[in-house]
Amino acid sequence: MGEVSKLTGLAPHVLRSWEKNYSELNPKKNSAGNRAYKEEEVELIFKIKELLEEKKYTSAGVKKVLKKEKEPESVSSTEIPSDVRKDLNEVKVFLNDLLEKL
Repeated sequence: MGEVSKLTGLAPHVLRSWEKNYSELNPKKNSAGNRAYKEEEVELIFKIKELLEEKKYTSAGVKKVLKKEKEPESVSSTEIPSDVRKDLNEVKVFLNDLLEKL
C-alpha cells in the first residue's frame, strides 16, 4: 500500500476508504495482510482520483461512471479499423512502459 500511496499521492486511509466505497477496487491481500495491487487497480485509482479531484465528480457520480464502463460495449473490436487498433495498442504499450518507470 505504501508504494501505491506514494505513486498516486494519496494517503493510505484514502485508499482504504475507496476500497470500501468502490467495489471495483478490491486488491488481494497476501498472507501477512498487506494489499497487493494489480496494474489495473492502480489505473483505476488514478481514474477515480481524476474524476473526483479534476472533474469534480461526486462519489455517486464516480460509481455511475465506473458502472457504465463495466458494462459491455456495443462496438466490437471488428468494427474498429485495424490501423486505429494498431495505434491504440502502441499508445497502450507506451503508457504501460511509462507507468512502470514511475
